[in-house]
Amino acid sequence: MGKNIDEKDVVLKVEHLVKRYPVKKGVFGRAKSYVHALEDVSFELRRGETFAIVGESGCGKSTTGKCVLRLTEPTSGTVYLDGEELTALSGAELTRARQKMKLIFQDPYSSLNPRMTVADIIAEPIDIAGTYKTREERDARVERVMEAVGLDLSYKYRYPHEFSGGQRQRIGIARAIALVPEVVVCDEPVSALDVSVQAKVINLLERLQDELGLSYVFISHDLSVVKHIADTVMVMYLGHAMELASADELFSNPLHPYTQALLDVIPRIADERIQDKRILQGDVPSPTNPPSGCAFSTRCPKCMAVCRERVPEKFEVEPGHACRCHLFDESLSEAERQFVAGKEA
Repeated sequence: MGKNIDEKDVVLKVEHLVKRYPVKKGVFGRAKSYVHALEDVSFELRRGETFAIVGESGCGKSTTGKCVLRLTEPTSGTVYLDGEELTALSGAELTRARQKMKLIFQDPYSSLNPRMTVADIIAEPIDIAGTYKTREERDARVERVMEAVGLDLSYKYRYPHEFSGGQRQRIGIARAIALVPEVVVCDEPVSALDVSVQAKVINLLERLQDELGLSYVFISHDLSVVKHIADTVMVMYLGHAMELASADELFSNPLHPYTQALLDVIPRIADERIQDKRILQGDVPSPTNPPSGCAFSTRCPKCMAVCRERVPEKFEVEPGHACRCHLFDESLSEAERQFVAGKEA
C-alpha cells in the first residue's frame, strides 16, 4: 500500500459523477422528483492497486460501479479509461473499451446462467471478443483461467447448481479475468459467502492482482475486509464522497464524523476507542428528499449551523487525505461554528 506511482499510471479517472433517477407519476408522466443517487463523485484508480468504496446500504456504492462500467448512464460527469473518455463512446467503440473492464457480481447464485456449463460461462467474454482462432485455443485459455482461480479441470462440463457458493464465485472471477482486463469492479464479492470462505476468495483476488497486474474498484460495506485489501478508500454517504485517503491513513486517522462512526462499529478487543463509541442516531434520509447543506447534517454529532445551510467543499486536510466537512473550513465565523446537533434546523 501507499505506492509512489506517477500520474501516467492512473488507469481509471472519474470526474464529477452525478446520477439522478427521475420519479414519475404515471406511465407517461413528467418527473415529479429525483432520486439523488450520486452527487459530484470524483476519484482515481492507479494500476495494480485497489480502490475501495465503502458506506451503508443505499449510499451510492454500486451505482458508482455501474456508472463507471456504463451499465447505468450517468446524468453528468466524465469517466476516463487509460486516458480515453469512456462516457463519450458508443457502439463498437464502447464494446471494445468494455473488454478492458469487467464486473464480479455480489451474488454467485444468480449471476451465472444455470443452463451453461462452467467452460461456456468462462469462455463467454472470449467468444464475444472473438480473440481466438481455433476451438483448441479457446479451450486452452479456459483451462488456464480455471487453473488460475483454483478450479479443477474436471468441472468444465458441470453446471452452476452443482457447486458451493465459494466455487461459484470462483467461476464468476474466472469469467471476469478471462480477457485479463485492466480494471475489475468487485461489487460486494464476498458478502454472500460464509465467513470461512471469504478469506479464501479475498486471498485469491490479491494473488490474481499480483500475477496479472489487475486494478480493482472494490465495493463493500465490510470495513474489516476493506482494511485488508485496499490501497485507497473512499467513504460515501447518501451519494456523496465524504472522505478519501490511503487505507493506512483512513483507518489510523479518520477525519469525518461519519467515517469515525463507521469505524467504531468494527469489533475490537482491548482498544481504547471501544470505551467511547460514536453511535449514529436516526435513519439515513430519503435520497428523493436529501437534506439541505451537508448530506450528513441530520445525523452528525458535530453538526454546526453552517452544516444545515451550505454544502461543504472538499478540503485536503493532509496530503492525499481529503474530507468533505465544514469542521476543516478555516474561513468559518464563530457564529457559523455554533454546534446545533440534536436541535431542529
